[in-house]
Amino acid sequence: MADDMKQGEMPQSILEVSAFDPQGRSDPHTPLKALREGCPVMRDEIAKTWFLTRYGDIRETVNDRSYVRLPIKAEEGSLARRFVDEQSGELEQPSILFLDDPDHSRIRLPLAKAFYSRIQKMKPEIEAIIDDIIDAAPANGRFDLMSEIAVPIPVLVIARILGVDESRLAEFRDWSEGVILSLNPVCTEEETERLARSADALNAYFDELLTARRKAPQDDLVSDMAALQASGEADISDDELRRNLEALLVGGNLTTTDLIGNGVWLFLTHPDQLDALKADPALAGQAVEEVLRYEAPVSATSRISPDDREIGGCPVKARQTVFCSLASANRDAAVFGQPDRFDITVKRPSHVAFGGGPHICIGAPLARMEARHVFQKLFARYPEMTLADAPLEWRTLPFFRGLETLAVEV
Repeated sequence: MADDMKQGEMPQSILEVSAFDPQGRSDPHTPLKALREGCPVMRDEIAKTWFLTRYGDIRETVNDRSYVRLPIKAEEGSLARRFVDEQSGELEQPSILFLDDPDHSRIRLPLAKAFYSRIQKMKPEIEAIIDDIIDAAPANGRFDLMSEIAVPIPVLVIARILGVDESRLAEFRDWSEGVILSLNPVCTEEETERLARSADALNAYFDELLTARRKAPQDDLVSDMAALQASGEADISDDELRRNLEALLVGGNLTTTDLIGNGVWLFLTHPDQLDALKADPALAGQAVEEVLRYEAPVSATSRISPDDREIGGCPVKARQTVFCSLASANRDAAVFGQPDRFDITVKRPSHVAFGGGPHICIGAPLARMEARHVFQKLFARYPEMTLADAPLEWRTLPFFRGLETLAVEV
């Protein structure tokens, strides 16, 4: 069993190195290293997927535009097919996360242009939101950094960018937690029901919001996209627009929450690196990249082979799914010197925490902006912050990496 895995023992399934498995949840890096060094291209027949763990193979795969993403194109019974067929039921209208060209470019390009323009325009406002939330956190004593800081910052930032009702942030966070289960290939019946409820609630909300913004535009991204759609500059249907705005809301708060939480945990468990950041706050940008490399919020991404080909010397057939371990690639000793050392003072080669190619994370610039300012502001306000004596509890969502709680003392 995976729970009894010894140092260096070879995992037999992709799920053993995911948050679905208790050991994979607490320490994915030991079994990933065993795979990377002993079986870097593994075939998991139960999940019907290939699993890549070397940086070179993964970088080449995610950057290769010939691979496809739409799960219906994967072989029957594969892990990728479950994302759509068995869980979300959204095959007819996926977000850009699962679209292929030409639809992927048709939707992503105008959305990304409007999104990035608004992020730059709102940079001072985004930083002010972060300052206000950190300033409102307890001045002393013990508190949960996740609930006080890491959760509220990203959801408020993305809500402000989109223009959604900020009085309903708790609902948006809850719906986001429900909808993200569409990326869990091993949902329980209860989780599947929560997913359906959350998706219905989000769909209804964004239908109302788009109708309202078409009648009375505001200074927000929803209005921007509605205007581009109406003018013909964005060839996007109503369903496509709603689905992708929802995806921004969901992705824009959950993974950035995990980036913030993982980063604070790393700094508090590596005091020499925290001292380096305090001594030179300009290291914050490089620090964000090292957090992303060392403990990324998204631990895997997938592609589907459109034809028979070879990866790392192994024959991959058409329609077979290829899972890429971003967490493993970012600790590959062939690329990163002292890969298991967290060190913000060293400029590393490019990590793959945001994936790559045409499907590179659309929210990467915003996540970087938020995390950089959080680390600067947080440790300036709390120079003596330490970890409280409490067990760590990692999230159970497979292929994601984040903390449920993070107790700190200030």
